Amino acid sequence: MAKDKRFNVIFKDGSSLSDNGQRQILVDSVTGVNYLVWKSGYAGGITPLLDSYGNVVVTPKM
Repeated sequence: MAKDKRFNVIFKDGSSLSDNGQRQILVDSVTGVNYLVWKSGYAGGITPLLDSYGNVVVTPKM
């Protein structure tokens, strides 16, 4: 039985091998919360994506 993926990549830009790194936006399929992920080489980070008012970006479930 295959499990559904919890996080879906909706945007990807760059390369983890370049100086600028790779940027991705992930959406949690359970909560709808969007996350910004950055990684470059062995370093990286993740944070909730915020709108211009400082609120967490949530994608409605379809």
